[in-house]
Amino acid sequence: MSLIGTEVTVLGAGVAGLAVARALALHGADVTVLEQAEAIREVGAGLQISPNGAAVLRALGLGPALDAASMRAEAVQLHDGRSGQLVMRLDLARIRPGQGYHLMHRADLIELLAEGARAAGVQIRLLQKIETVDLSGPAPRIVTAQGAEYTPRLLVGADGLHSLVRPALNGPAEPFFTNQVAWRAVIPATPGEPVLAEVHMGEGRHLVSYPLRGGTQRNIVAVEERRRWVQEGWTLRDDPVDLRLAFASFNGRVRNWLEQVPDVWLWGLFRHPVAPVWYRGNACILGDAAHPTLPFLAQGANMALEDAWVLADCLATYGIQAGLASYEERRAPRCRRVVQAATGNARAYHLRSPLREVAHLGLRLGSRLLPSLPLNRFDWLYGHDVTRPDLSRP
Repeated sequence: MSLIGTEVTVLGAGVAGLAVARALALHGADVTVLEQAEAIREVGAGLQISPNGAAVLRALGLGPALDAASMRAEAVQLHDGRSGQLVMRLDLARIRPGQGYHLMHRADLIELLAEGARAAGVQIRLLQKIETVDLSGPAPRIVTAQGAEYTPRLLVGADGLHSLVRPALNGPAEPFFTNQVAWRAVIPATPGEPVLAEVHMGEGRHLVSYPLRGGTQRNIVAVEERRRWVQEGWTLRDDPVDLRLAFASFNGRVRNWLEQVPDVWLWGLFRHPVAPVWYRGNACILGDAAHPTLPFLAQGANMALEDAWVLADCLATYGIQAGLASYEERRAPRCRRVVQAATGNARAYHLRSPLREVAHLGLRLGSRLLPSLPLNRFDWLYGHDVTRPDLSRP
């Protein structure tokens, strides 16, 4: 079936919204993206595009832009947080030479997706704060704070954690605080160091770091278990001293990074259920609006990219109603599995003595005897390619 001329309104100009806008436009849809911000931008932070996400960007014709804007990780290294001792090294370049694990600045991904969407004919309208999403009529109805009204043939909710489309489909849902908070920061760096993603693990906390933008910057995400509630969202500033104190017992390499942090953002990590309903009538959700996940597998952006491809493919193949049903059927089981796996990773990083020492010893021995085994455990994730019909099922 054809999407040529089909009016689609996408709420949100993040990774999910811009990717699905380009994907739908390439199938001939008439796509408008509504974004509440005054400009398309992201607060500075890094992200990882694993092979499953990179496959979508390449299929969307954005492979050269991805290569230009990112760095390919040579390896992932797990370290003991206190001593800095290497626990395990996953040599990505040797074990998976044909797969790319890309490290990039979130703002650079947003920029290449926005350029790709516009090049495909997508209209992006800024300063469009949505007040009402009404799905009770024959067509979705959206009203903005300025009083503008939209009744598109298809409404796609890519409006993130605080989606208005999700509760319109499912009713309200209450996330719960995981008793974990995360700081994120970007510091200057000197090019020339190996392109590594490092995880430094300690009791009740861990820190992830990797280079960005040709090695001129370093991304830092640090997670700590705590009872004190912290609001959800990425806009709460914190004092860098609090971050340094939380990791004061870690090794010198980590402490040196944290001494260079000029300012830092803090957010509470909450568990959200995967949405029970992803579509109704001519409205649907994708990305964080459908399945928010904790950051411990670095799959938020990758799942959004997969959703975008599958949604556009299903709609172009089956039409709106059958296509939306096929989209949920293909995506929901995989996204539930990813959400569960990310939760499990958090526990593994934060082990306490004596279990921690036993686990680290097992990782050291296992990685020496069977170096590909840790990566093989995630073949279901990284080897999944939604752009290939034979590999697109969970």
